[in-house]
Amino acid sequence: MKSSGRLILALFALVLPQLTGCTLAKLRSESAQFYDATVLVGRVWGPDNWYGPVIVAATTKHEGRTVIVHRVRLHEPGGYELIVPDGRYTLIAYGDSDGNGLPDDTDPAGLRAEQVRVAANGLITLLDIPLTAEQIGTVRAVLPADSGPAPTHSTQAGAIADLQSPAFATTSGSLGYWTPLEAFRATGGNIYFLEPYDPARTPVLFVHGAVGSAQDWRYFFDRLDRTRYQAWFFQYPSGSSLDSMSHLLYWKLLNLQLRYGFQRLDMVAHSMGGLLTRRFLLDHGAQFPQITRFVTISTPWGGETTATLGVNHSPAVVPSWRDMQPEGAFLKRLFERPLPAGVSYSLLFGHRGGYNLFRPTTDGTVTLASQLRGEAQSSAGFMMGFDEDHTSILSSPAVLAQVTQLLDSGNGTDQAGRLQIDLSFDGEYQTAGGVPALILQRLDGDDAQRQRPSLLPLAATAGSRTIGPIQAGEYEIKLLATGFCSTPDRLVTRIERGEAVPLQFQLTPQGWLSGYIVSATDTLTHPAGSYRAPEPVLPIREIVIEGPSGRRRLVPRPHDDPDSEIAAQLGARDDAVGALFSFVDLAAGEYQLTIVADGYQPHVSRHHVEPGVVLPASPFVLRPIQ
Repeated sequence: MKSSGRLILALFALVLPQLTGCTLAKLRSESAQFYDATVLVGRVWGPDNWYGPVIVAATTKHEGRTVIVHRVRLHEPGGYELIVPDGRYTLIAYGDSDGNGLPDDTDPAGLRAEQVRVAANGLITLLDIPLTAEQIGTVRAVLPADSGPAPTHSTQAGAIADLQSPAFATTSGSLGYWTPLEAFRATGGNIYFLEPYDPARTPVLFVHGAVGSAQDWRYFFDRLDRTRYQAWFFQYPSGSSLDSMSHLLYWKLLNLQLRYGFQRLDMVAHSMGGLLTRRFLLDHGAQFPQITRFVTISTPWGGETTATLGVNHSPAVVPSWRDMQPEGAFLKRLFERPLPAGVSYSLLFGHRGGYNLFRPTTDGTVTLASQLRGEAQSSAGFMMGFDEDHTSILSSPAVLAQVTQLLDSGNGTDQAGRLQIDLSFDGEYQTAGGVPALILQRLDGDDAQRQRPSLLPLAATAGSRTIGPIQAGEYEIKLLATGFCSTPDRLVTRIERGEAVPLQFQLTPQGWLSGYIVSATDTLTHPAGSYRAPEPVLPIREIVIEGPSGRRRLVPRPHDDPDSEIAAQLGARDDAVGALFSFVDLAAGEYQLTIVADGYQPHVSRHHVEPGVVLPASPFVLRPIQ
């Protein structure tokens, strides 16, 4: 097993001399393409709970011919990701029950007939594709006749992994590090199971570090108590930007929660994997109250100085090097706020490595000072060091015993309650596009508990589901479902320990056009798969739509706090806060959107609005006046 720090440390003594000719050119090209590409994300669902394998593809026109730019296979309907360069794309999906890679008469199919415009957006979400029997002919007409063999490796979260497959070999970790774009196109990044999901056993998610793969965790996999735990692992191209991979981790866990409704999840990360996992927890962990324990092993919390040397002097840069720079933006933001309430953090480190004139005390790879960054120690409820190096620490009986003891310790979920949510639809709809979310605002407790609302995702289908664990207390609860309005619009209830409170919501389709605004920046700040947050300080003068519902104009209210953006989305009226806006109750038809801001070129775009249909979500980009 190779390790992250050893590879970075060897950058000038070993790696750079090897990066010549074709290898260097490929790395440089891979890095450039990664920052220019966009990840397209959505969900596929079939009719009447159809659960066969699915092929999803992005197609475009090239010299008058339709070509497939990226194509993936899902072992069942669910979330997909496609990575594409700038251009216009039609997205198609179809069932593949017999495994021949072609849309057959008995398979459902679907497509997004409008062309998706991509221009280095980083990430476009809500590209959902429902499958129906009626669309099979349309999809056949779009699919190129000479499209070649379809992929056989599932990129849908929860795929069962065969650890003997080349996709999980040690060499796959090297491919994902040096050629992350190629690796993502081939096998993506995914959370895999070692066996079918079992609701009676607690999932433990293992996250590898740089140049890592599933093989890094074989010692743990082979000795985990399978009567109480089930092993999941997140395998990802570790040369990618860590912001992108943390968001991919969120997307995968979201799909698993919607599919299985797991009630508890523990996370164990090695080396650089701890960095991306903490980023995920800061950005999205509050949506997963099921996560109760986070354990890191040999994580370089302070980064690596050799990564800075590589970024500044190497003729070709691996994207994750930028995130490993001690003074880089990624590490500076990593402790900007505490982990979500309810997550217990434990820090394990190794110190067998010694000292030399060129390097302070290390575990043979990562410096002890980096592993023991002050903020990391302060946030840890438990710390322990081991006489192991960066590699041997993952095959140490003492480390395994300590991790097992941490997993076995109480998680406090018996002190929490749950919600039993029943969704129904007004009209012919039985499924909402996108992912509806409950908004929970604590009304009692101390100031910290009342400070920010929590967003908890729901499966977008009619019926009942259990959500939790949720800390006992009194809450105001609202439901956000893009393309629908909710009845009631709010509820106040008390959640008691050990109880499930029943709540009912009815969703009525309505026309809805919402979005958020950013300014044009260097593409290095938003690589493929990264999320660009709204920019609340943009000098926006007005946001106007014109169409079947007439002309409507919004002047954004001041961005008082982040929660006011949620209020804007939940409002029963048109609203804009900072750089986020929402027009509601729109009649079906074509609308022109115009955004005017001081110092920027006006943004003008057209959008088709239909009640109950969710539009793709990507930022509206304002470009400065030259």
